[in-house]
Amino acid sequence: MNPFFSRFKSFLIKIAQIVFVVFAVGSLVSTSLNITTPPKLTAPVILDGRPLFEVSQSRYSAQKRANDANRVLKEEILTSEPPIRVEIDQGKDLPVILVDGKYLLSVTSSDAPAGLTVEEQAQNWAEQLRQAIAQAQRERTGAYLSRAALITIGYLLLAFSASYGLEWLWYRWLEPLLYLRLVSSQNFQNTHQRRSAEVGTKILLTLARGVIWLLSLIFISRLFPQTRELSRKVSELLQSSANLLKISLTSGLVPLGGKSYSVLDLLILIGLFVSLVFIARTLRRLLRSRVLSLTGLNRSAQETISQIANYTFIFIGTIVVLQLWGLDISSLAVFASVLGVGIGLGLQGIAKEFVSGLVLIFERPIQIGDFVNVGDLMGTVERIGVRSTEIRTLDDISIIIPNSRFLEAEVINWTHQSPVSRIQVPVGVAYGSNLNAVRAALIDAAKEHSEVLAQPAPQVFFKGFGDSSLDFDLLVWIAQPYKQFRIKSDLYFRIETMLRDREIEIPFPQRDLHVRSGNLPVEISPELVESISVLSQSLAKWLEIQSNISSRDSAANGKPDQEQSSKY
Repeated sequence: MNPFFSRFKSFLIKIAQIVFVVFAVGSLVSTSLNITTPPKLTAPVILDGRPLFEVSQSRYSAQKRANDANRVLKEEILTSEPPIRVEIDQGKDLPVILVDGKYLLSVTSSDAPAGLTVEEQAQNWAEQLRQAIAQAQRERTGAYLSRAALITIGYLLLAFSASYGLEWLWYRWLEPLLYLRLVSSQNFQNTHQRRSAEVGTKILLTLARGVIWLLSLIFISRLFPQTRELSRKVSELLQSSANLLKISLTSGLVPLGGKSYSVLDLLILIGLFVSLVFIARTLRRLLRSRVLSLTGLNRSAQETISQIANYTFIFIGTIVVLQLWGLDISSLAVFASVLGVGIGLGLQGIAKEFVSGLVLIFERPIQIGDFVNVGDLMGTVERIGVRSTEIRTLDDISIIIPNSRFLEAEVINWTHQSPVSRIQVPVGVAYGSNLNAVRAALIDAAKEHSEVLAQPAPQVFFKGFGDSSLDFDLLVWIAQPYKQFRIKSDLYFRIETMLRDREIEIPFPQRDLHVRSGNLPVEISPELVESISVLSQSLAKWLEIQSNISSRDSAANGKPDQEQSSKY
């Protein structure tokens, strides 16, 4: 992937992880502190989508009082001629607010806040109603509608200009600049990556233009009373949906340990575990790069210590998270027994690899950086996990191997305790060669190679007499086993040159065939003799018949020729 997009993607992932951690911790704190707000038994009185004030519950419910007041206000605005009078009737026990002589609502003691009397609250509400009614009547005049229409057209033009300008700015300036930066990378030649980058930029551009139009429509909807009312209804619908979702998320769903946990609690638990793993990985990376790198330990020891610290932190953090979440650990006894049964039945493979991984990490028969043979695979150990181990082969291919294979099968560790290893180079020479010269040539070829160790010294062993050659083994010691194939190839090149220079023949497989003259006694069965006799007799008769037929044909052809010659 392109480095620019990789850095951008990793940055977004880190931001999302941080936000997720903050959300999970905040939700856990709010849950643990049990912060709740007491329900308000009030309902708003609304005119043209604008909330004026809230009425409380008294003899009737707050919502019924608010709905009756809203209906009266709407009828008066649509049917009455201005000015609309707002009055307060003080003749009864409670002050009553009248609109053009029609009953709107009674102000009760539950409506008045602390420090205000019922009459003072009624005066305040009446003043708010006068201002709201005057504004509603003004917004229905032709002059206001004309001005609002002009403002709407202006904002639409402004939104269109901003959207088109953003598109022009993107395609004329930002996109070419970004494309030049991406093309400079060697990995951007892949068609799939280029198409993904184009789709991503188009999605961002579409979102930006959508935000511009959405903000414009929200502002325009607030200019007219009808659209403002519609906007309020949509907001109420969204709010009711959000409340319903909140209730469904916060209601108890999973009983555990004498308590009932909701979907939100489970999401918080998942978020806490994800945060725990993220923090554990970050601490592991910091421990390995900032602390262990300064100790002088080898790579394998650093990796082992960082893994042990990582798993220890996750184990302790899991217990702490469950305690903070409010779960009693003792209540997990049943869950642990069920998990044990599950491991015994369906999770044997995973448990087997997990235990094998722990054995590899603590016993350390193989370590990070070791060069190993596992079956037909040969490579360097790059990572040892609790379930699998990653090996990078000589072809630079990463292979994931289950941990159990390292404990159940033979494993050749070329660098166990010491990286010094011995390799064999078989060589054959022709019969009749000087054995001392052959030995000297092989030793010289080994000593001239820079990666062959001087101590232990190279050795030559005479293996024996082969079918067409005298067989030798050149034994050399090297300190980098992963280079053994290249070293053997270099030695073969050097050995061939030295043997040719010293006139020592390298044979090829050959065979000699000797044929002797004489009689070969052959025994033939009587049945075969009789069959051959019958076949020879039949062949003789057939030849005799063919001879007679040929003679007659010749006589018949010769007679006309005779007659023709006598005429002349």
